[in-house]
Amino acid sequence: MTGSQPGSTAPVALVTGAESGIGRATAIRLAQEGMDVGITWYRSEADAEETAREVRAAGRRAETARMDLADLPAAADVVDALAERLGRLDVLVNNAGTGSPATPFTDLDLPTVRHVLDVDLVGPLLCGQRAARRMIAQGGGGRIVNVTSVHEHQPRVGAAPYCAAKGGLGLLTQVMALELAEHGIRVNAVAPGEIATPMTGQAGVDVTTRERPGVPLGRPGDPREVAEVIAFLAGDGSGYVTGVSWPVDGGMLRMGPMAGSHMREHTWRRPGTGA
Repeated sequence: MTGSQPGSTAPVALVTGAESGIGRATAIRLAQEGMDVGITWYRSEADAEETAREVRAAGRRAETARMDLADLPAAADVVDALAERLGRLDVLVNNAGTGSPATPFTDLDLPTVRHVLDVDLVGPLLCGQRAARRMIAQGGGGRIVNVTSVHEHQPRVGAAPYCAAKGGLGLLTQVMALELAEHGIRVNAVAPGEIATPMTGQAGVDVTTRERPGVPLGRPGDPREVAEVIAFLAGDGSGYVTGVSWPVDGGMLRMGPMAGSHMREHTWRRPGTGA
């Protein structure tokens, strides 16, 4: 369903997994920046239409389509379909992804590993490829933002497939940035920490009410805080930025061996009391 402004020449962004959480916040934020937005969804078409309604409320066009990143390579066709419906493609935000069950490395089964790698790594690779081809063909450059995780940078026990996929997506981002720079396409990653989304079971919560002693800022992040960084990387203000990963984690990665959103005490803040 198309909103108002037929024939608009506004830049067009496509945000995968935009029915909720970081994806929804990003779609709305990019609309506020003057972009028409393609929205992909996986579980709830109604939720995707709510995102579209908010995009249209910002005065921009919105189109929605279902995308299942476990269905490859067909899922990448959605990139082309939405670009056709919106007339062009200037920004791709590879946000859709999945977690992995907490499973010891020695107990992992191959179907689980393949599912996580397809959704979190191969799917974004193929979507990025489709987007880059379109951006090159239409001229004028473009921007691709891959949403990774703090586990692009640091491991987590029991999450081997997720860490492998997000680490791979982080390095893929760097290769894409190098290869696509000559076409004026900038490619960056955003690496969220614990964010209050449906994936973490905290949809719609007031993050200031959730204490996280193991995070320097002391709380989870709000999806809109991630969306602000994505919007910066998708905009003209970051014109000399490519090939980097931007943590949005409340300082958690700076904790090094002390890090952990699961920590229950603030003893690390007082020298001489921690391990």
